[in-house]
Amino acid sequence: MELDLEPLAASVGVSVPVLRFLLCFVATIPVSFLWRLVPGRLAKHVYSGFTGALLSYLSFGFSSNLHFLVPMLLGYAAMVLYRPKCGIITFFLALGYLIGCHVHYMSGDAWKDGGIDATGALMVLTLKVISCAINYNDGLLKEEELREAQKKYRLDKLPSLVEYCGYCLCCGSHLVGPVYDMKDYLEWTEGKGIWAHSDKGPSTSPYRETFRALLQAAFCMALYLYLVPYYPLSRFSEPIYQEWGFWNKLRFQYMSCFSVRWKYYFIWSISEAAVIISGLGFCGWTESSPPKPKWDRAKNVDILGVELAKSSVVLPLVWNIQVSTWLRHYVYERLIKKGKKPGFFQLLATQTISAVWHGLYPGYIIFFVQSALMIAGSRVIYRWEQATDMALVKKALVLMNFAYTLLVLNYSAVGFSVLNLHETLALYGSVYYIGTIIPIALILLGYILPAKPARSKARKQQ
Repeated sequence: MELDLEPLAASVGVSVPVLRFLLCFVATIPVSFLWRLVPGRLAKHVYSGFTGALLSYLSFGFSSNLHFLVPMLLGYAAMVLYRPKCGIITFFLALGYLIGCHVHYMSGDAWKDGGIDATGALMVLTLKVISCAINYNDGLLKEEELREAQKKYRLDKLPSLVEYCGYCLCCGSHLVGPVYDMKDYLEWTEGKGIWAHSDKGPSTSPYRETFRALLQAAFCMALYLYLVPYYPLSRFSEPIYQEWGFWNKLRFQYMSCFSVRWKYYFIWSISEAAVIISGLGFCGWTESSPPKPKWDRAKNVDILGVELAKSSVVLPLVWNIQVSTWLRHYVYERLIKKGKKPGFFQLLATQTISAVWHGLYPGYIIFFVQSALMIAGSRVIYRWEQATDMALVKKALVLMNFAYTLLVLNYSAVGFSVLNLHETLALYGSVYYIGTIIPIALILLGYILPAKPARSKARKQQ
């Protein structure tokens, strides 16, 4: 298969393993469409699991499915053997295995050099396995003890092995996501909840939204291929970068990270198209008249929301949306003690888990620590904005928050892109650590110049 793909890989400009993965990844769209034609619940579960395992095998080889089996079996065994603590047990066992694979394969180096392995898919699978176990654990708790998300996704009954495998590997959705919960998967497969068929209701045809996602993917890839030759990450290690002045270095950091993001936009647009065409992406109806179907369950990024973010606080809501939602439901909210308000500790702990989940490269860890500082600094500006009634000052603070987010996000993203500790610190130092100093200064100023208590509405929005 490698020999057959070599000419095509050379013409596209990628390695054979990456091309093989991309072909299997795009194949999730027709595979997901064919799911709709499979009759019966059991057959649908079997089809979901089998096609996911097949696409994994074709993408990464037989060993990938063996790696996937480890967290899957650990999670299911924990649910069977010790339900009262199966959530926390699965969390540490599955995440621990993922960390071990990160250390063994050091995938970040392979990805930078044009290679690929199953670690990325294992990352998605780990989140699905953990959430399933936690939701089954929540099924033992009293309803008054649960938050809204816990009530919505709790599992009262242990899923069968066939259901569990279908959920974990569903039609190859584990390759890059999005992440979703077992409760949604079961209701979708069984035609219950919002997926219950009704002849009286409006049409929920997925084809228009699928076409939109594919057009978006094509645009993102075209822009990525156009920009990358002008702003390659390799330029950071070239002598010409060191010769530039402060503003040129800062501009190039922004443009290189801006260019890289379009690769992620392309990948998430393809995964969105696959989940939408299967029907799983459906998440209800708008309140307009007539009502229109919403497909946000498959949405992993709001491109304009990221590039034009008015505040760092909104970034987790518009970037890698489903993973951010997972972190909020299964880490952030569960670290908040009853009757207490969340603080910097919950934010930092959540970002640390996110960093470890991505891999143990220093660049990842630095980026997510940076992002915690970035969000905390943005909150200070937001509180100042809400505390003033002067229209001109309020507009100036809104503009300040936008510029601050643009600057610190792209400065921080350099670490996420280059990964290496020495290179990350050298690049931060080349612009005088501006994206680290400003957030820390804002946090300290928040204590020195505290804003008056915000109105209840403003506090709710923040």
